[in-house]
Amino acid sequence: MNRKVNDMNSNRCVLAICMVALLAVSVAAQDQRDQASPKSQDRIAREVRHEILMLPYFGVFDNIAFKVEGYTVTLIGQVTRPTLKSDAENVVKKIEGVEKVDNQIEVLPPSSVDDQIRLRLFRAIYGDPGLQKYELGVQKPIRIIVKNGRVTLEGVVDSEADKNLAGIRANGVSGTFQVTNNLQVVKG
Repeated sequence: MNRKVNDMNSNRCVLAICMVALLAVSVAAQDQRDQASPKSQDRIAREVRHEILMLPYFGVFDNIAFKVEGYTVTLIGQVTRPTLKSDAENVVKKIEGVEKVDNQIEVLPPSSVDDQIRLRLFRAIYGDPGLQKYELGVQKPIRIIVKNGRVTLEGVVDSEADKNLAGIRANGVSGTFQVTNNLQVVKG
């Protein structure tokens, strides 16, 4: 009888060990599914960038950036139209592999004063002979963000001199209270 009880206890231990091992394998497999491969994340990032640039009302006065973490895309930036915020989220949701979109895009408050400043900034920056090369193409590389008279320049330029020139031109526009130059210098 004792031998029979010992065999049953032994079988229970083996069964418990097998169940724990299966659970560990299952958790590891789930963790692997939760983490997108770097190749998959790169593909998602390329598609997000493309979809954002193709938005019909995405213009020089809007800035949308993003980060990809696993299968989650976080949208950040500032836009002048509420519909652009929702349009960005909607196109990103449709990308294969994206499971969640965290839309943190700020909709800038409507302001006729800010609109006038935006136009003056556009003329001052893109009208400068040294910066006119950036006016070519549909998507302008220098983004002009204006909120309550405070200006932020976002985007990319070819040289430190171009970055500084854009900042100087923006600082010379009447009605601006502050200019933050976040332009990045990218060669090639």
